[in-house]
Amino acid sequence: MKYMLIMRATDEAYEQFGEVDFTEMIETMGRYNDELIRAGVLLAAEGLHDAEEGVVVDYSADPPIVTDGPYGETKELFGGFYILNVTSKEEAIEWAKRSPVRGKGFKTEIRRVSTIDEFPQDNEWIKRERAWREATGQL
Repeated sequence: MKYMLIMRATDEAYEQFGEVDFTEMIETMGRYNDELIRAGVLLAAEGLHDAEEGVVVDYSADPPIVTDGPYGETKELFGGFYILNVTSKEEAIEWAKRSPVRGKGFKTEIRRVSTIDEFPQDNEWIKRERAWREATGQL
């Protein structure tokens, strides 16, 4: 089963994290990532640039409204993610508990990633996606 570990934090937590030595942070995250790789569970991992560099596309109007980041009234921002291939939600939780990114204001949300097999297989769009996934080695 695939699970996404969504790394979230408050503005205050990100400010605090910014005070950590960059080399030390890379070393710490590298060791954690290496554990995931050696365990054979890591499928993907990415960090995101500062929210102020992003944009928001709001679909409340037609046409949609695009505004520059940050994202207005948020309590927490999504800062990066891991996608793990594990046997259970409990295993995903155990990996999240080992994350070196911790402290007041940091959280990890864990969500199962749906598979293509969970959708109606006779649907034309699902058939096309399955063919694409097979052609790109994702299935």
